[in-house]
Amino acid sequence: MQYNTKHPKPTLKRNVILIVLHLVMAIGSTQEFETLTYFENDTISLELDLFLPPIKDSAKTPLVIYVHGGGFSTGSKKGGHLLAKHLVENNIACASIDYTLYMENKDFGCNGILAEKIKAIQIAANQLWHATAFLIEQQDQFHIDAKNIFIAGSSAGAETVLHAAFWDRKQMQLFEPKLAPDFLFKGVISGAGAIMDLNLITTQNHIPLFVFHGDKDPLVPYGVAAHHYCNPNAPGWLMFFGSHAIANHIQELGGTSRLMTYVGGNHSIAGEHFYKKQEAVVNFIANVLDDKRFNEHQIITADLHK
Repeated sequence: MQYNTKHPKPTLKRNVILIVLHLVMAIGSTQEFETLTYFENDTISLELDLFLPPIKDSAKTPLVIYVHGGGFSTGSKKGGHLLAKHLVENNIACASIDYTLYMENKDFGCNGILAEKIKAIQIAANQLWHATAFLIEQQDQFHIDAKNIFIAGSSAGAETVLHAAFWDRKQMQLFEPKLAPDFLFKGVISGAGAIMDLNLITTQNHIPLFVFHGDKDPLVPYGVAAHHYCNPNAPGWLMFFGSHAIANHIQELGGTSRLMTYVGGNHSIAGEHFYKKQEAVVNFIANVLDDKRFNEHQIITADLHK
């Protein structure tokens, strides 16, 4: 039996080239973001996906930390990837975080337990503070501008970022504090979010705000109402101040705010500027970084058939 010995070497070479090309493509795809552990103890390990723009010079980049929605029971850091990719294209870094889904297999609605609902927000806000501290500690490695850190969230994530921005950290901390006592975020971006008490926002701690919300949201009130519009005798009754109330309050304090009201919009508006139309987020960040002061209210007819 004769064996053809004329082509083994070219075939081997071709296979090696193909393998190298596949490896390069695989490495290129994984370099889109880096997954990092930002908090770890004996019981939990929490990660974030960090998207960084190409380093063009020694200048540091602003950062957005994104918190996904899901009623504190579902969702993952992948929920921030579309926003992160758009931000990176505009030379803004983005970290999308995982956090403890405390309400998993629990009721976050009217039949839930009020204390459990508050605890879910508190845990998530604390973990956002830890993610912030972690990224500040790594600011030189990742060329992050620690003075220009924005936080953004959708639905449950919006409730998280609003409380993380305005809660008294010393009073509400669950873990060893990492952030400096006088640290303030540069701005907060909330999609269909609300806060438990407007009095948390003061002349000392108000920061630029961008909120968008459907005025027919049946879960998180656009104005002032109970969460999920629960009856006062429901075990999960929790008063919430929504986007319209928050923006008006910050305006009264002399702060900067941008409110987009989607007339007829439901809770799906929570992702309107995170999953699409992200240029509104970029525009807000650019305005804040340029030290522009504004109080804007844009009224939009919601298109729920898109």
